Amino acid sequence: MIFTGLEKVTAYRMHTPKWASQPTSGLGAAKSGGRLNRHGIEALYLSLERDTAIQEYQRLSELLPPGLLVSYQVTIGPVVDFRPSYHAPEWDPIWEDFYCDWRELWFNQHIEPPSWLIGDAVITAGAKGVIFHSSLEPNGTNLVLYPKSFSDLDSIEVYDPNQSLPKNQDSWT
Repeated sequence: MIFTGLEKVTAYRMHTPKWASQPTSGLGAAKSGGRLNRHGIEALYLSLERDTAIQEYQRLSELLPPGLLVSYQVTIGPVVDFRPSYHAPEWDPIWEDFYCDWRELWFNQHIEPPSWLIGDAVITAGAKGVIFHSSLEPNGTNLVLYPKSFSDLDSIEVYDPNQSLPKNQDSWT
């Protein structure tokens, strides 16, 4: 694995409006799993470009569902840097399956995705996340973070200068 630190990196995420009151929570991904986290593991998925965040939220749908774009300032380390992609001598062979269709494997075939094993290995290695290329946006970059692994030296600050984000879910009850 290749490790790097991130210093004051700007990141973005489109949030479902109902959950915009918890912009740094990884609980949503913990409920259903994600590319690099199995059920029960909190993970916050961010993008390093606005367009990538929107594309990741929209997925393959022709229409964009309502969402709230949030900006973050991230200082954290170490994270695994998978931007160079898989090269046999530098990566364990399981990393070759990084971009597997984890949704198809888990939800349709009921097979544990290899990318979950990669997420487990990242956490075991002491990394706090993974930075990688988006599979939906050709020039996009994503970042998954594991909030439970953060230390006092790590920070993820939501940019909300006018306090516009909801404070709780009272609007939806």
